Amino acid sequence: MSGPDDLFAALRAALAVHPDNLPLRLHLAGTLREHGRADEAKAEYRVAREQIESGIRQKPADAELYEQLAQVQQALGDSWGAQASLGIAAALGGKTGGANPAPDPAAQHPTAPPPPGEGARPPERLRASADEDAALDPEPGLAERPEIAFADVGGLAEIKERIRMAIIYPFQQPELFAAYGKRAGGGLLLYGPPGCGKTYIARATAGEVGARFINIGISDVLDMWYGQSEKKLHAVFETARRVRPTVLFFDEIEALGGNRLDMRAHHQRTLVNQFLAELDGAEGDNTNVLIIGATNSPWHVDSALRRPGRFDKVIFVAPPDEEARREILRLHLRGKPAGADVDSTRLAKETEGFSGADLRALVDAAAEAALQEAMRTGKILPLSTSLLVRALRQAKPSTVEWLNTAKNYAIYSNEGGLYDEVAAYLRQRKLMR
Repeated sequence: MSGPDDLFAALRAALAVHPDNLPLRLHLAGTLREHGRADEAKAEYRVAREQIESGIRQKPADAELYEQLAQVQQALGDSWGAQASLGIAAALGGKTGGANPAPDPAAQHPTAPPPPGEGARPPERLRASADEDAALDPEPGLAERPEIAFADVGGLAEIKERIRMAIIYPFQQPELFAAYGKRAGGGLLLYGPPGCGKTYIARATAGEVGARFINIGISDVLDMWYGQSEKKLHAVFETARRVRPTVLFFDEIEALGGNRLDMRAHHQRTLVNQFLAELDGAEGDNTNVLIIGATNSPWHVDSALRRPGRFDKVIFVAPPDEEARREILRLHLRGKPAGADVDSTRLAKETEGFSGADLRALVDAAAEAALQEAMRTGKILPLSTSLLVRALRQAKPSTVEWLNTAKNYAIYSNEGGLYDEVAAYLRQRKLMR
């Protein structure tokens, strides 16, 4: 070979024949980097990363793949991701971590609570092994990388734009937002009737920005032993900070951040205090961590959570309007044997007050009726407008009870303006003067 260009040409020719040869691609990327051709090296490293991640999806317990991923992430400047991958490789017994860690007695007996006085361990889904580095485990188990984005969410255009301003645009244009003292991250509190898409929009937010999504339930935090719930909550936030950018989602947040005035037990109030400290960043830097809380009962959430700097924006997720209902029906009919003549406009008009979950149940009921007929005749029966209308006669919106409760708060407990959006929605539907 007369020079590096001939070497690169030979390596690329070999890759053209064997594009899945990962060691060869890594060798090419490293050689390009050594010769100062950083942009070409990064392009090869990105292809290698995609190949490794594809292999991980097929073999999630392969320590060698995580070690290779760490090498590629480090080359691309993703030091957090590299540390996370090395932590997983160590937990899986890779070369980085040496021998497999000793068995964890508590892991062998998951029903046995930790004795009082011992440090709390993170929730089961946050723990890959007894090794502290295993808390870095971003995938599989702890955090997912959602494959849905805002395009998969019907309606909610205004809410999507507010979320873009809160996290997506700061990620895309950090210098511009930094000039105005804005950083990526912060807190959003979503409230509204059940089934209107709060969890779905949170998951789609992570998919839109390419962040990891960590869904925390009550059982991941609450513990019977005094002080353990606070330590588990801190472990959750620490894990999110290690694998940032992250969307940290708390469903039924009133269970963890309820109104302290309504609490009789001291330990319940200390958990809320711990939550407030974590949101403030007193326990660690929350940059590039977006905390989203969702609740069906905003009147039970402690008011301190809603002050600026914690959950900066409190957003009402209303039942979908007519245009959104038409889009949601279209999404739920996608992939099913639906006739081209399904009148989604008519169905959208006749489903006033239906939540997204109600509309999904409507399509499922019509699909079940079609399936029964298909089993009887042996022929695929497409979903039609008549089948959906027939299912609609048996369905009722599930949002009525919630709206009646919210109406009382909008009328009698809205001094701070929290329920202004609810009041506007009720007036629009002529349910409130």
